[in-house]
Amino acid sequence: MDLIQVNKESGGIGIITINRPKSLNSLTRAMMADLARAFKEMDADESVQVVIFTGAGRSFCSGVDLTAAESVFKGDVKDPETDPVIQMERLRKPIIGAINGFAITAGFELALACDILVASRGAKFIDTHARFGIFPSWGLSQKLSRIIGANKAREVSLTSMPLTADVAEKLGFVNHVVEEGEALKKAKEIAEAIIKNEQGMVLRIKSVINDGLKLDLGHALTLEKERAHAYYSGMTKEQFKKMQEFIAGRGSKKPSSKL
Repeated sequence: MDLIQVNKESGGIGIITINRPKSLNSLTRAMMADLARAFKEMDADESVQVVIFTGAGRSFCSGVDLTAAESVFKGDVKDPETDPVIQMERLRKPIIGAINGFAITAGFELALACDILVASRGAKFIDTHARFGIFPSWGLSQKLSRIIGANKAREVSLTSMPLTADVAEKLGFVNHVVEEGEALKKAKEIAEAIIKNEQGMVLRIKSVINDGLKLDLGHALTLEKERAHAYYSGMTKEQFKKMQEFIAGRGSKKPSSKL
């Protein structure tokens, strides 16, 4: 049985599933390396335009398998090729997390590495770093505060109390909360909406948003302006013609329903 499953559907959707449900999808060192390779594979495959990331069973990911903690934390943790979060951050294509059940500690951090999150109503995000004496290394101590605010992030991390899906949605961390068993379906709907757009620009917009988040607003606006100028300066008359044809074709169609 593959503990990290990779499926590619027709239409441009790739799905990566953590498949260790009897252990609530806890991660071994080998699984982390396989997960990193899966994301790297999705980035290289031009037939994949959007990646959905989920977990089998009643948990998204319950964190690191602490029975093998030493091999995880003292292994070659600085190797970017086997680090799933680094590979997720390098992935050019949008990543939609379909979160069912628990996303605990490392699982929480994997969720944070997604671009868009859909969570089942019973989903819970829990940071147990402080409870078990584990130092965060996949970004939770820095990313969460930038999304939900420093005070709430401190409470989540210092108390190890669950952040429910409904509260996470109100705080802007989760995009959509759906009924149990509906997260993957909703993620596919969002993926299909993304795929209808011009894919080169989808990649550029994801990149400028994510790169801009690393900067203060002034420098981020400059980054956007520079990339826009570079993009338009490099366009040919044929590309402008195709843009006009694309806009004209889209304008003749009825607008899609809201996400």
